[in-house]
Amino acid sequence: MDANRAKTIMTLALPIIGGMVSQNILNLIDTAMVGHLGDNALAAVGIGGFATFMATAFITGLSSGVQAMAARRLGEGQTDKTAIPLNGGVLLAIAMALPLTGLLFFATPSLFPYLMSEPAVIAVGVPYVQVRMLGIAATGVNFVFRGYWNGVNLSKLYMRTLVLMHITNIILNYILIFGKFGAPELGATGAAIGTTASLYVGSAYYISMGFVHAREGGFFSGLPDKQTILTMLRLSIPTSLQNFFFAAGMTTFFWIVGKLGTAELAASQVLVNLLLVALLPGIGFGLAAASLVGQALGRRDKSDAKQWGWDVMRLATVVVALLALPSFIFPDFFLGWFLHNPETLEIARLPMRMIAAGIALDVAGLVLMNALLGAGDARRVMVVSILMQWAVNLPLAYLLGVHLGYGLIAVWLVQLTYRAIQSGIFILLWKQGTWADIEV
Repeated sequence: MDANRAKTIMTLALPIIGGMVSQNILNLIDTAMVGHLGDNALAAVGIGGFATFMATAFITGLSSGVQAMAARRLGEGQTDKTAIPLNGGVLLAIAMALPLTGLLFFATPSLFPYLMSEPAVIAVGVPYVQVRMLGIAATGVNFVFRGYWNGVNLSKLYMRTLVLMHITNIILNYILIFGKFGAPELGATGAAIGTTASLYVGSAYYISMGFVHAREGGFFSGLPDKQTILTMLRLSIPTSLQNFFFAAGMTTFFWIVGKLGTAELAASQVLVNLLLVALLPGIGFGLAAASLVGQALGRRDKSDAKQWGWDVMRLATVVVALLALPSFIFPDFFLGWFLHNPETLEIARLPMRMIAAGIALDVAGLVLMNALLGAGDARRVMVVSILMQWAVNLPLAYLLGVHLGYGLIAVWLVQLTYRAIQSGIFILLWKQGTWADIEV
C-alpha cells in the first residue's frame, strides 16, 4: 500500500475512530460510575444496554443504506443528490421509532424478567430500560446522519457531535447517578436519563449541521421519491435484521452468562465494554472502507474498490493489535477500574487476555463486512452473521458453559472462536468479488 492510499484511509477513518473510541470511553465512564453501585446495578445496566440495542436495531440499520447510497452518488458525481437518502432515512427513522417507543416502554416490566431472573437486578434494570426506550427516535436520527457524513467524507462532523453528546452525558450522569448539586440520587436510572438526553442533544446538533453542510446535496429540499425509499429499504432491511439478531444474540449471551452467576455477569459486562475499546476502531476503519468502496464503484472502478478493502483491512489489523497489546500484558490494570470485587476480577482476568489475543483477526472480518455493506451486499452479510451467531456461538456457549459446567472460560472461548471463523468467511467473500456487480 502506497503512502497516498494510507493517508486517504487515515484521513477518512481517524475522525470515525475518534468518535467511536470516544463513544466507548463514554460507555466505560458510565460503567465505572455504575460500578460503584455494586454488581447488581452493573449487571442490570449491562443486560439493559443490549436490550436497548436490540430494540433500536431495525432503525440503526438505516445507517448502512444511507451511507452506501450517499457514497455511490458522490462517486457518480451527482453531488446535488447525495442528501436525498438522508432525507428518507430521517423520515423512516422517526416513523418507525414513535410506535416502537410506546410499545416497548409499557412492555418492559413484563419482558425484562425473561432476560434476568435475579429480583435485585430486575428492580434496577426495568426503570433503566424504560428511560432508554424514550431515546429510540434520537438514536435512529443519529445513526442516519452518521451514515451520511461517513458516505460523503465528512466524518469529522460525526466526531464533533459525539464529543458534544459525551460531555453532556458525563455531566448529567455524574449529577443524576450520585445526586450532586441538589439533584435526586437516581442511581442507574440517572445514567439512563443522562444517556437519553445526550442522544437528543446530538440529534438537534446533527440537524443544524445538515442545513450548513448538506443543503447543496438536497437536505430538506423535498421528499425522496419511491425508488429512493425502495432502494434504501433493500439495502437497510438485511442490516436491520442482522443488527436485531446480533443484539438479541448478545442479550442471549448475557442471559447464558447470568446462568453462571451475578459475578460472572458483571465481569462479562466489563469485558464486553473493554472489548469494544479495541473493536470500535476496527469498525471505524470498516465504515471508512464502506465509503471508499462505494465511491470507487460509483466511478465504475471495480479493481480499485477491491483494493481499498484489502488496504483498509491490513492497516486496521495492525493498529488494533497494537491497541490491544497492553490489555493482554496488564489485564488487572484495565479491569481494576471497573471491578472492585477481587473474586469478580479474578473471573475476568483470563477472558480479558483471550480477547486481546484474538482481536486482530476479528477486526479483519469487521472491516471486510462493512466493505461488503458499502458495496450493497447486505443480504449475504446478514445470512453469515445470523447463522454464525445463532447456529454456532450461542448453542455451543450454553452447551459447554452451562450444561456441561465448564463455566465462563468456555463461554468466552466459544465467542472468540465463532468470531474468528466468521472473519474467515468475510475474507473469502471479499476475495470472490461478486459484490462488485450490485447496483445501488
